[in-house]
Amino acid sequence: MNPTITTVPEKEHPNGFWMGSQRQFRCFIPFKFSRRATGEKDVAFKVLYCGICHSDVHMAKNEWGTSVYPFRLGPKVQSGRSSWRWVYSGSCRACDSCKEDLENYCPKSILTNGAKYHDGTVTYGGYSNTMVADEHFIVRIPEKLPLDAAAPLLCAGVTVYSPLRYYGLDKPGLHIGVVGLGGLGHVAVKFAKAMGAKVTVISTSSSKKKEALENLGADSFLVSGGDHDQLQGSTGTLDGIIDTVSAEHPLLPLLGLLKSNGKLVLLGAPEKSLDLPVFPLLQGRKVVGGSLTGGMKETQEMIDFAAKHNVKPDIEVVAMEYVNTAMQRLLKSDVKYRFVIDIGNTLRATY
Repeated sequence: MNPTITTVPEKEHPNGFWMGSQRQFRCFIPFKFSRRATGEKDVAFKVLYCGICHSDVHMAKNEWGTSVYPFRLGPKVQSGRSSWRWVYSGSCRACDSCKEDLENYCPKSILTNGAKYHDGTVTYGGYSNTMVADEHFIVRIPEKLPLDAAAPLLCAGVTVYSPLRYYGLDKPGLHIGVVGLGGLGHVAVKFAKAMGAKVTVISTSSSKKKEALENLGADSFLVSGGDHDQLQGSTGTLDGIIDTVSAEHPLLPLLGLLKSNGKLVLLGAPEKSLDLPVFPLLQGRKVVGGSLTGGMKETQEMIDFAAKHNVKPDIEVVAMEYVNTAMQRLLKSDVKYRFVIDIGNTLRATY
C-alpha cells in the first residue's frame, strides 16, 4: 500500500510543542506512514473531509494523560457515500456492550489515536488521505446530506443525539436546556428542536443570545454566572439538560433548573474534576449522567435522522495547511461552530 500522509503534533519541530511547564499546542507537521493491509472484511477508502473537535485539543495537549505521538484523534471521513466511524477503530464484538450495539463502551475498544489494531498495526487517525476500516464500522451517508456537513455529525452529532435518545429527552413537548453554544451545543439545539422539544440555551456569554434565538432556533436564552445571572428565575423549569462544556464549571446552578426527576447529562470532559453536590439530587430525585458518542447502529440512526430533518452543523471548511491556525482559533472559541478540513482537495503528496 502506498504511504499515507497525515498531520501530527511534533515535539521536535522548530516552533516547539511544549511551552514551559504548560501543555500548549504549538504545531502540527506532516507525517508519512502506511495503512494496514486490507483484510477480507475491510474497506479501503480515500478521505474527503475530516472534522476538528475539542477532543483534538485535549489530545494534542495531553490533558487526559493518554496521548501517544504521533497521533490524530477522531476521524470523521467519507468515501463516496460511506464513512468511517469516529474515535474507535474496532471493538471485541463479543462483550455485552458490543452485543447491544454499544461498541463505544466496549472495554477492548480500539481508539483511533496511537492504539494497536487486532493485527498489531498502529491506528494513526484521520487527518490523512486514506484509511482502512472493517465494514462493521462503515456508516452510509444519505444522498441529501452534504459530505462536508456530515463529517462533524459523526462526532458532535452522535455525541448529542445518543443522550437525547437514551435519557428519554427526545419526546415532543419536553423542555431541554443546552449548556454551552459551541461545536456540540449548537448541534444539540438543532437535534432537540427537530425532536419537538422546547430548547433553552444556557451560556456565560450574553453575546450569543441573538445567535441562539435567531440563527439556531432556540426558544429562550439564559445567562449563567456573573452580574447578570438569570438562572434563579428559571428554577425547576427544565426536564433535562445537555451539558456540553469541557471546562471546569459549577453544577449546582444547573441542578436547580431541573424539575423533579430531571436529568443532567454531562458530555464535556474537563481536565479537572467537577464538584457534585448530593443534597439537590435527593430533593427532586434528580439524575446526573454521562454519555460518550454512540454505537454503530445509533450512529446510522442519527445520520438518517439528520438527513430526514435537515439537521446540519454550521461549519467552516479549511485547507489542510490551515490546520494549525484552526487549532489556535479553536482554543479561543473562534469558530462557528466546527472546522472541517477539505482533505480531498488540499492534502497533497508534496507535503
